[in-house]
Amino acid sequence: MKMARAEAQSLRQYIDGAASERFFWDRGASACYSYLANGTSLGGRLGELAGKSVLLATGSQLTAALALIELDGIARRLTVLPPDADPSHFGALIAGAEVDAVVIDCGSSVSAALNLPVRVACAPAIGAVERVPAPSLQTEWVLLTSGTTGVPKMVVHTLAALTAPFVRKQPDGAVVWGTFYDMRRYGGLQIFLRAVLGGASFVLSNAGEPIAQLLDRFARYGVTHLSGTPSHWRRALMSPAIRKISPHYVRLSGEIADQAILDGLRQAFPLVSIGHAYASTEAGLAFAVNDGLAGFPASYVGPVRDGVEMKVEDSSLRIRSLRAASRYVGGNAALADKDGFVDTGDIVELRGDRYVFAGRRGGIINIGGLKVHPEEVEAVINRHPQVRMSLVRPKRSPVTGSVVIADVVLKSGYENADGEENEVKGDILKLCRDALPLYKVPAAISIVPALDVAATGKLARRYG
Repeated sequence: MKMARAEAQSLRQYIDGAASERFFWDRGASACYSYLANGTSLGGRLGELAGKSVLLATGSQLTAALALIELDGIARRLTVLPPDADPSHFGALIAGAEVDAVVIDCGSSVSAALNLPVRVACAPAIGAVERVPAPSLQTEWVLLTSGTTGVPKMVVHTLAALTAPFVRKQPDGAVVWGTFYDMRRYGGLQIFLRAVLGGASFVLSNAGEPIAQLLDRFARYGVTHLSGTPSHWRRALMSPAIRKISPHYVRLSGEIADQAILDGLRQAFPLVSIGHAYASTEAGLAFAVNDGLAGFPASYVGPVRDGVEMKVEDSSLRIRSLRAASRYVGGNAALADKDGFVDTGDIVELRGDRYVFAGRRGGIINIGGLKVHPEEVEAVINRHPQVRMSLVRPKRSPVTGSVVIADVVLKSGYENADGEENEVKGDILKLCRDALPLYKVPAAISIVPALDVAATGKLARRYG
């Protein structure tokens, strides 16, 4: 199958002639991004960035959002630096992306570490300009991969590929998007682009903001469409503030959406459309499922659907798509195979007429030569009516190399009662024994108050 990539207009062109004002809101500031049609957040210095490879290294998501709109179509390349980037990798990233300019803001904590010839500051205030430079380039968007050790891979996208799933949708000014993601990662960037192309306002998250306060902000600004990982949503469901929001659409992505979290969200929002999407930084958005069931229909594999073709090889989901990245920056690693398929590394199993995700190929626990996907065990544990979320991990064993253990967070009202906790542990073990082979059953269960969630919104997993 030969796929031709369509060119997209620049982001600023999408807001030209907007019928009404649209806003970005973060925890401490806001900006009417519609004003960028005839204004700037870069202090009139956008022309200095024309044709350059720009590193976006702002401390604030708000300024990052404004700068992206201005720079698309002007900069040759945009490398988006996530907030948790390791400063020891900056030299390699700058060299690899051939960066010759940086955009920072007053909250940028990495400014001193970036010795670049052109430094431009972005502010949340938009000032008028006499002339807005016309877009003349198809800017390369470079995103960093997550979950890898060492220097992250840099993945090259175009605006056309990033927006292919929704570019044809009609703008709807009644929509207000919100997300638990940071928009400098693929998942959050997708929501930012949906908001801009859809003529919607957008409520940004803030690192370290208590979940109750973030939910309060979603309620205050009338968020209608809300996105996050299953781990984000599990934490949200633990907060009484979840009752303050009234979304029309709830979306999950970034991790396996098991039946327990889908059912939990349905209980919280009985009249709301709930969907879970599958995407990766390399493969782009492959599909969204809106039927309330974990996994995806087997009919999705094989035929081309909306420019996306999927196959399963060696149990791994592989994707060929117009929405995929074009290549990695630098190095010799191939992003796709000779036929154009990206190996996602996500293992799927066919159960009846549906594929379900078992886990990551690189996350397997080896129990005396037998393989255990932590996510498979977690899906069983999470079925227990008193469990909010769980993390399955290995513990070293002199006999089998490793055994499976589980950390479990209980729903509100079930914690801190020793007798009841012991009973819950027994119930969870019985549930696992009934559903799993013996070697996958946890050897020990710990009731914990919370689980660590990484900056990506995914459970922070440790192996070994």
